[in-house]
Amino acid sequence: MTPNQTGQPPKLPIPGVKYLVAIGSGKGGVGKTTVSVNLAVGLASLGYQTGLLDADVYGPNVPLMMGINKTPAAFGDRIQPLEQFGVKLMSMGFLSPGDKPLVWRGPMLHSVIQQFLRGVDWGDLDCLVIDLPPGTGDVQLSLIQTAPVTGAIVVTTPSEVSLEDARKAIQMFHQVKVPILGLVENMSFLTCPHCSERIDVFSCGGGRRTARQMDVHFLGELPLDPQVRIGGDSGQPVVRQKHQGEAFLELARNTIARLAEVAQDQGPKIEISE
Repeated sequence: MTPNQTGQPPKLPIPGVKYLVAIGSGKGGVGKTTVSVNLAVGLASLGYQTGLLDADVYGPNVPLMMGINKTPAAFGDRIQPLEQFGVKLMSMGFLSPGDKPLVWRGPMLHSVIQQFLRGVDWGDLDCLVIDLPPGTGDVQLSLIQTAPVTGAIVVTTPSEVSLEDARKAIQMFHQVKVPILGLVENMSFLTCPHCSERIDVFSCGGGRRTARQMDVHFLGELPLDPQVRIGGDSGQPVVRQKHQGEAFLELARNTIARLAEVAQDQGPKIEISE
């Protein structure tokens, strides 16, 4: 392979990994990691070989949300990912545990992202879900410029402040030629535990409307549910619960369907479970 016309090196595939799914957002606080964790566990529960790469090196919350915090082993020059709930995992939180912050500049970020992508023995995966940090900075560009990302999911809430930044994230993926799998609206509504009335805490319908305006797929609404928070804090992702996790399981099904559409010219398809 030769460098492309933009002068960037070719995007070499990751051995054994069929599809890379980037989870991004224009801003923090929208539950992007919650979506990434529950999507990965949901995909695994549907029978797909799944990995989860925590690329949010400044705020690596995947170890807490997945209920595992060990030091990965290394064989030769390959790091062995940890595994939980049928999902292979890698996170800076495994290598730098505790409350000590990382104070790194761009070149160091690029190096660690490449190490996580190509220095980890991911094995054979149908999907590698990548939890990006919020925004449109160095980590996102390093990943997108060097890895063949199959598609991206943008996470938002229904509020106008969140939607404004979600539109920027969508435009970023468009500019770097990464297909948008869709927009998912997190914390869409709260169901009152006493009267079962729907309460639109952060407004209503903004995600669906924005998806239509930006001409991207709308992957669904995820509820604002205390069980989601409890699951994240306790390391027991809510998607594993029969009723409360159904919205995240539906997101996993919708993601698989979109991957089959988007990836037609990018490699072999994976079989869709009925």
